[in-house]
Amino acid sequence: MTTPPRQTTAPTSPPATNDPDTDPVTGDVAGEAGPSGDGPDTPGPPPGSGGRGGGGPRGPRVQIGTGPATIRTLTAELDARLVPDTYVTDGAPVVIEAVSGAAGPVAGDADAPLPLSISPIRPPLLASLLAEHAYVVRVELDKDGEPYDVEASPSQVVLAAVLARRSWPGLPPLRGMIGAPVLRPDGTLLQTPGYDPATGLYLASTVNLPPVPERPTAGQVSAAREFLLHRFLADFPWRTPADRANYVALMATPILRPFTYCLSPFAVVDATMPASGKTILTACLGMLCGQRVLTWTDNDDELRKAITTVLADPAGVIVFDILPEGSVIDSAVLARLVRERTWSDRRLGSNAAASYPNDRLWLATGNNLRTGADMASRTVWVRLDPDMPHPEARTGFSIPNLDTWILDPANQARVLWYLLVLVLDWTAAGARPSPHVPAMRQFSRWAAHLGGFLEHHGIGHFLANAADAADLDDDAAEWRAFLLRWHHLHAARQLTAHELRRTAEPDSYGSDPWDGLFPTTGSGHLPTVKSLGRRLTGQIGRWRGDVVLRSVTDPHNHGRAYWVERQSAETGSSRTPERNLANPQTAVEGV
Repeated sequence: MTTPPRQTTAPTSPPATNDPDTDPVTGDVAGEAGPSGDGPDTPGPPPGSGGRGGGGPRGPRVQIGTGPATIRTLTAELDARLVPDTYVTDGAPVVIEAVSGAAGPVAGDADAPLPLSISPIRPPLLASLLAEHAYVVRVELDKDGEPYDVEASPSQVVLAAVLARRSWPGLPPLRGMIGAPVLRPDGTLLQTPGYDPATGLYLASTVNLPPVPERPTAGQVSAAREFLLHRFLADFPWRTPADRANYVALMATPILRPFTYCLSPFAVVDATMPASGKTILTACLGMLCGQRVLTWTDNDDELRKAITTVLADPAGVIVFDILPEGSVIDSAVLARLVRERTWSDRRLGSNAAASYPNDRLWLATGNNLRTGADMASRTVWVRLDPDMPHPEARTGFSIPNLDTWILDPANQARVLWYLLVLVLDWTAAGARPSPHVPAMRQFSRWAAHLGGFLEHHGIGHFLANAADAADLDDDAAEWRAFLLRWHHLHAARQLTAHELRRTAEPDSYGSDPWDGLFPTTGSGHLPTVKSLGRRLTGQIGRWRGDVVLRSVTDPHNHGRAYWVERQSAETGSSRTPERNLANPQTAVEGV
């Protein structure tokens, strides 16, 4: 394995300046950090044992044979980190390797891989690593009976036996790889490239970054705010101030994840017109943390496979780029993904199960997108509206050609350094969460911490577009229209699924009393009675604006009847004691 050069020197502190044009990422910054077992934060291999001798042409001498002693010897050597940059993940040895031929991204909508990768150690790779880092020999006798060394490779059976065990107490545990500094659970910043024993994370920096001071000066904080808010993000056509605030929160989310230990919602970067800047916004996130760009699919099975595949990659940002215009994001698989800390699925091409931590930022981009089903309440919106026929013709930007500007690693480092200054200024002030942000289901902890970060820096309106986003809930809008029509046609009359479906069948004149609002199948036909009943049961008690579906079960035939109630403007509630008692789903104790 060829080890890239480690970072050797860096400025002890970035310039304290109020001038945002003064680039903090200048001075004598050394080359990219690479894996090494010698670094101050990386435990070095302890003294060897077993069959190791005094050394050979390529490294320590390791004597092998064909029996159990060889398995014990190689196990001890691997556990003693004879091979540098080895760790253990979920009971399996892995090695950090440089990725050859991984060129940097040529566009914002292209993959931006990390410079290093985590490779599981399997028998062929172990044989290669031993040949590179040790002098593995088998002792033979010459014609005079004198022993001499013959370089050899262990058999595949022996190597498989070595790797079969799950206990590797000598290998440091590796929880994952990150492409940008993160805030540790204790509030300190993990910013030294390489392995971090405190978190078990390996920082494979995508850019050369001078150290960020633990307590930034007032001048550095002022310069960071000025550059990020009034230059870098100044020219995007935000639909509302909330859209800008939400985006800044997304920028900080990967950095704060280990500190907050919380799930983050799905994010949609949406625009009314092409060429509004959507890809530039997602590219900024992806260039800093590593990015994978996926093609959207409405097929949940294909989407599940794509998610499982991409989670094996250490990229921190996953983007479904440029969905078809007007697409509705309502995938049950995606809804499951964003609410689970660990994603479990079958490995592709096998029946073996695979589990991955869901520690990524998931986004989608497109024009005039909508959400439906459970995704509506699990999505944060960043909306752009240039309000002109040709957004690509705009001029006079604070940073010209921002789409190519962000591809330069020096510019990426500048954005990241300023962002980290804002994060550490917040932590130095106590990292207080906000008590003012709206609750957001399982993302409330995320919203509170990011809201506190934004409030500390005077960035208001975080999540203030939630009500507008509710109007983009396609599923809710369709159900509301259906229930309002139902109430108009049948008032509070109770109907079974069979009776309700019969009212939707065209009469002899072909007229439709439902005006096309009755639920249909994907092919446009009326659902079966059984299918309709299941859909209705799933909506019982769920308010759609001022209307709600109620239900009661017949105690004789166990059939279910449904009706629609509409909220009274005078009382603010549609419930009555009789209906609450008649409906097990909405009964209130003591009424």
